[in-house]
Amino acid sequence: MSDSPRPYVTFVLGGARSGKSRFAEGLAFQTGLERHYLATSQIFDDEMRERVALHREQRGAHWTTHEEPMALVETLAGIQSADRVILVDCLTLWVTNLMMAERDVSLESARLIDSLAAGAGHFVFVSNEVGLGIVPDNRMARQFRDHAGRLHQTLAAKADDVFFIAAGLPLKMKG
Repeated sequence: MSDSPRPYVTFVLGGARSGKSRFAEGLAFQTGLERHYLATSQIFDDEMRERVALHREQRGAHWTTHEEPMALVETLAGIQSADRVILVDCLTLWVTNLMMAERDVSLESARLIDSLAAGAGHFVFVSNEVGLGIVPDNRMARQFRDHAGRLHQTLAAKADDVFFIAAGLPLKMKG
């Protein structure tokens, strides 16, 4: 860790296939810092394997990639540095992974937010906005929406910059 008082935090939110990952990658590139990509996805089938391979190819060789579906706080602590930008993609997959593993999502979310106070460097968090649609028809889906919504609100409050992406176009909401 560095002597920096806290990291610079950017939060990029949008719908599925909205262009949020590409936008976040562009922001990370603009920092001029060493780029690290922390992927939270888990590969369970060939379709997901192809999506992950496509994302890796699109990013190119200028990134160091870390794959961690659940231990986000610990992984960030191990790789953060004042001379790095770490792009975390994506928080909704992380919430899903925690729920499927029957972990305490509220506790893990609070740990993530608390860890930012002692962090170093620049973090770019990507997540899917899940609160703009209809109310889910089952308990687990409603719990997921609620966990994600609370995490998004808390992270947006702490972030230096917040962007909402729709149809590939950024709307700066904060910063």
